[in-house]
Amino acid sequence: MTKQPGGSAAAESDRPAPAADAHDGPAPALAPGAPVLALLALGWLAAMLWSTREVISSAAAGLTAISLSAFALPGVISAALVAGAGFALLGVDLLARRGSDRVTLRFVAAIGAGLLVGLAAAFAINLTYADNATTNVIAGTTAAAATIGGAVAGARSGPVVGAVVAAALGTLVFVVAFSRARDPLFDLFGGGDSQESLLSAAKWVSRTESLLAGLVAGLLAFAYLTLARRRAARRDASAPALRWPAYLLAGAGPGLLLLVAEVIIRVGGRSLLDLAGALSEADAVAQTSLGTSRMDNGIWVLFVGALTAMIAFGRTLGPAHADDDPAEAAPTR
Repeated sequence: MTKQPGGSAAAESDRPAPAADAHDGPAPALAPGAPVLALLALGWLAAMLWSTREVISSAAAGLTAISLSAFALPGVISAALVAGAGFALLGVDLLARRGSDRVTLRFVAAIGAGLLVGLAAAFAINLTYADNATTNVIAGTTAAAATIGGAVAGARSGPVVGAVVAAALGTLVFVVAFSRARDPLFDLFGGGDSQESLLSAAKWVSRTESLLAGLVAGLLAFAYLTLARRRAARRDASAPALRWPAYLLAGAGPGLLLLVAEVIIRVGGRSLLDLAGALSEADAVAQTSLGTSRMDNGIWVLFVGALTAMIAFGRTLGPAHADDDPAEAAPTR
């Protein structure tokens, strides 16, 4: 039996080449401005913790402190959720830049970063807040929210996570700034002395706030993804562009985070809400009304944000062009 020249080389060439990290898929895209987002998100959490501490410390009686803690809890939990996601996004972005882009490592690092933020926030709460029944509830719920936020950053699409963090942070800031316009809007929507007019005005003020917050969320998400697309194109002209589902998810992301925050509040902060609702019948009605309003706000922000981001993305698309002229492509007889 004769040995053909180059036979061994041909056999070698027929063997499939081992794929490096094939189980991990393509390398995740990087999130622009991740350090800035992390710094802003942590700063917002610190501001909310300080503001809540000042409000609770100003309470003259224990019952008032419980009521004020229940009112302040949603703002702290939302801030912790975004801060955990922002800080974890920075961590996984650094891992991706160093080439450590395995899915398991990325997810574990994201959860660890969120847990680190949660533990730091819980330690600050226990160290600086008054020692009462509500302190441990706020601290534990805040730690859980930051950890869950960190898990969100474990997704492989860094630009989408960055867009959600940026849009959610902008939405939270807008809601706080909008509080200065609530009183003039109450008068504009006919809020008077009767209970019916007050409820009607409050409903329209809440809807206006939710609509504007959704617009802010969608526009910020679209702007961030546009920036990410341009930076990716400058680094690699052949990099695939983000498709419409990325814009849809990024626009809906802030609303989803608000709904997740509400779930965390109702599960982790249940004891605090029950204490506040047991103070009086008016407090029970207020807690129920506020919980319903937060759910409605999250749903509005979700749908309006997603729709806004999709419309903004659609306006950037040009008309479709056919590759071939149908008249030229038709067969001739």
